[in-house]
Amino acid sequence: MRGSPLAPLLLLLLLLLLLGPPAPPARAAPPQPGRPRGTGAGTASGTPRATGATPTKGTASGTPRATGATPTKGTASGTPRATGATPTTGTASGTPRATGATPTKGTASGVSPRKSPTTGPPKASGVTPTKGTARGPPKASGVTPTKGTAFRGPPKGSETPPWKGTTAGPPKASGVSPTKGTTRGPPKASGVSPTKDTTAAPSRSSTTTGPPKGSAAPASPGDPAGTAPAPTVSKVAVRRRKVVRKKVVKKKVLRKKPEAPAAPQEPPCPPLGLESLRVLDEQLRASSHKRHGLGAHRGRLNIQSGLYDGDFFDGGWCAGREDARQWLEVDARRLTRFTGVITQGLNSIWTYDWVTSYKVQVSNDSHAWLPSRNGTEEAVFPANKDPETPVLNLLPSPLVGRFLRINPQSWFRNGTVCLRAEVLGCPLPDPSDAHAWHPPAPPEPQLDFRHHNYKEMRKLMKRVSEECPDITRVYSIGQSSRGLRLYVMEISDNPGQHEVGEPEFRYVAGMHGNEVLGRELLLNLMEFLCREFRRGDARVVQLVTGTRIHLLPSMNPDGYETAYRLGSELAGWAMGRWTYEGIDLNHNFADLNTALWDAEDNDLVPHQFPNHYIPIPEYYTFANATVAPETRAVIAWMQRYPFVLSANLHGGELVVTYPFDMSRTYWKAQELTPTPDDGVFRWLATVYATANPAMASAERRPCHYDDFTRYGNIINGAHWHTVAGSMNDFSYLHTNCFEITVELSCDKFPHASELPAEWENNRESLLLFMEQVHRGIKGVVRDSDTELGIPNAIISVDGINHDVRTASDGDYWRLLNPGEYEVTARAEGYEAATQPCRVYFENVPTPCSFRLARARGRHRPGRPRPGPDPALRLQRLRLRRLRAHGRGQ
Repeated sequence: MRGSPLAPLLLLLLLLLLLGPPAPPARAAPPQPGRPRGTGAGTASGTPRATGATPTKGTASGTPRATGATPTKGTASGTPRATGATPTTGTASGTPRATGATPTKGTASGVSPRKSPTTGPPKASGVTPTKGTARGPPKASGVTPTKGTAFRGPPKGSETPPWKGTTAGPPKASGVSPTKGTTRGPPKASGVSPTKDTTAAPSRSSTTTGPPKGSAAPASPGDPAGTAPAPTVSKVAVRRRKVVRKKVVKKKVLRKKPEAPAAPQEPPCPPLGLESLRVLDEQLRASSHKRHGLGAHRGRLNIQSGLYDGDFFDGGWCAGREDARQWLEVDARRLTRFTGVITQGLNSIWTYDWVTSYKVQVSNDSHAWLPSRNGTEEAVFPANKDPETPVLNLLPSPLVGRFLRINPQSWFRNGTVCLRAEVLGCPLPDPSDAHAWHPPAPPEPQLDFRHHNYKEMRKLMKRVSEECPDITRVYSIGQSSRGLRLYVMEISDNPGQHEVGEPEFRYVAGMHGNEVLGRELLLNLMEFLCREFRRGDARVVQLVTGTRIHLLPSMNPDGYETAYRLGSELAGWAMGRWTYEGIDLNHNFADLNTALWDAEDNDLVPHQFPNHYIPIPEYYTFANATVAPETRAVIAWMQRYPFVLSANLHGGELVVTYPFDMSRTYWKAQELTPTPDDGVFRWLATVYATANPAMASAERRPCHYDDFTRYGNIINGAHWHTVAGSMNDFSYLHTNCFEITVELSCDKFPHASELPAEWENNRESLLLFMEQVHRGIKGVVRDSDTELGIPNAIISVDGINHDVRTASDGDYWRLLNPGEYEVTARAEGYEAATQPCRVYFENVPTPCSFRLARARGRHRPGRPRPGPDPALRLQRLRLRRLRAHGRGQ
């Protein structure tokens, strides 16, 4: 600039030249196509000399000379002369001389070069590049680069290894302390202090910078031959070390906060008992009904209808009018906290009727009603989509009262207002009840009254076996379709061993997986027998020492697990009844009745066709026969142990049935079809029914549509409804065992809160029925010469067309009612023997043994001895085939 004082600046420049290192020769950036060399914007300049200028943000400079000029932002400088002028943006100049000018932001000299040039590396200087400055690698210095700075690395082809995230080589030794976020190349010694966010990345219009020291630089514009001498490099600059930046990830250590003690959760309220008949008929009212068979007393969950439409006992409650003012009312008879409602549609094979939504109200006097609200609005609960699936709705908040009403709002459009229901509620203490001030005496030590899934059942059986190891043994008879084992608990004074003269008894439960009460009763029976035996109860000790007891609590564990997952009230009437393969086990045993009755019609029994131990039909042994693995396991179990008496525990009714279960006239659904031992079966069924308070009560109402009280709560199975292939019939015709079916409760899956009462109802019946195994006669059939027992000897009772056989040791048991009988024992190769035997009213078996002499007259020398019984031989052959196909599955 004109009038600028030049003398001080010239002295300063001379001083810097004397003290500083010699300037390296200028480097030239590779020329770009379409750009003239040595021009302004986009050119590569020579190496600038030492300068006191402060290049600012966004510039890419060469090595400017000392100047005080302020080049404008975005310029590209050549080698301008010393001047005090401030060139404008976009101009190109030569090397500036020393001036007192202050370079403007974004320039590297007193001249304003064009935007984003590419320059060679600068010399050591006191220059402080500002934000965004792009330059070559500086020399070692004490620079403290600020946050976000980045230094330009070597060009492509350089031997300097790249650094993570940049194109710069490794830094030399320096005192530089890069700040957080700084990405840089190898700085050399200088006093430069780069500013924040400086970057060396080339812009869109820039060219690549010159190579760092130690690399082959291209020729400069002033040296087209590329013969410029190499720059002077110090030892410190040669020694480069690779700096590897490691990312340190600090893991958050989540310290567990001390958990606050969980608030004690109240157990869910149990059902009031509409399904289990604890709620009486007079406790149910309705606004209207179509007819008596569809009255309020029929609005019970899972209630079943008769076979005929319009039956006196139908399958639900149906309102007499179709409007939203109809209701079904339940009287709990005490203050109750109601928590939920479960509904079903009408059970019928002729119509489809169910409610799709309803409201709930409660009252203390049946006049003023309080609705269930969801916030400020009256709650409307979604109900059913089909007649059979139970739907549970919990109230938004429990309601306290004595009466509850279900008010249907909508229903199936092709049906009418019909439903079945159960109400969940907890009784509240009544201060006016005198009994509350005198609680009853504490009960005896409690059994494990709850529902046990498969794992819990195993644990309980193991625990009982460990508590009473001398009288118990747990074994498996096979597996279910899904691989769950069928476990049996044996209770005897010599577990695992058959004792001559000691009868064998079995209880089977869980044939239908959703009929769970029998399963829990047998688990409780295991605990009870073990505990009472240890306590020395005389009755239990006599029973255990004189009987070998086998308890199978779950014949269909797969079906039980299905019902257990849904729960007590939501399993419905049929969910879990069948096996995993969809087989009803009570219809899966071989039909031996038809073969017997055909032979009887042709007068072939007992001379040509046996009246007992009937072989399994050949079709049943085929590989493609539909025989469940559970069925095969139980059949093999029957062959392994000489069972005398058995009961099959079911649920859904309150009655005891006895064989035959299949009607003799094949086209009849109901027909009285007695066995030759009908008197004995009727006695056995009566023993269980009369000892059960729930069955024996004269005030009880029918569970569904059949009133069994007029039959004494017992009935012939076929007279109730025909069942082909039942276990009762198979057991009677294929083995010596007499078996009945016990329907334990109207509710197939009673709530856990009802299990103690059910145990009390059935405990005496379970014990008394086991004691009936000693009723009748027993004995041993021996060889008169060797005194060894004769296996498979036939025991016939005069007047009864059903025989039994001796076990492997020659002992037998024949259940008979009190009276006098002519009993005959015969075996192949022996002379038959007959003797009278009297059965007394005491529950003690009458000994009736036989000693058979060999039949010498029938066997002549030279003739072969007669072979074994052909019927027995055929039976064994069929059983082997059945077992072989079972193993192949």
